[in-house]
Amino acid sequence: MSADAPAPLSPDQIRVFLVVVDDTAEMRVALRFACRRARHTDGRVALLHVIEPSEYRHFMGVGDLMREEARTEAEILVQKLATQVQEMSGAVPIVYLREGNRRDELLKLIHEEPSISILVLGANTEASGPGPLVAALTGKFLNRLRVPLTIVPGNLDDSGVDAIS
Repeated sequence: MSADAPAPLSPDQIRVFLVVVDDTAEMRVALRFACRRARHTDGRVALLHVIEPSEYRHFMGVGDLMREEARTEAEILVQKLATQVQEMSGAVPIVYLREGNRRDELLKLIHEEPSISILVLGANTEASGPGPLVAALTGKFLNRLRVPLTIVPGNLDDSGVDAIS
């Protein structure tokens, strides 16, 4: 190792960029940003997908089937995204699958997992607003974050993301 080369980071010094994943366009922009930042800083990307509870509770069997289908779809989505993350960042992502309210599960994970360094979210740029998670975490729930929040505009194309990351 040359005198100019930085020493390798210990596991507790590695930046972990957490992205809450779903099937929105703005999430894909946030994911690209997180992957590029992780690659440039020798960090890692973590993926959180939260399966929200079904509103259908009239018949337990139907509700269980819907929950099982939602979990299968979530696993397929996360597996696909994990492959993309590995290609873009150069490292296998950390994956978290949870069930419950997205905001509540996100906040719990951030407090339970000390390795998470930065939360990266994509913001919807439509007139309807930035999205419920961005709105909540930049509003009354901001004080519950223990890590920096990076919000990436969801209307950036790949070259726009590459230019800022």
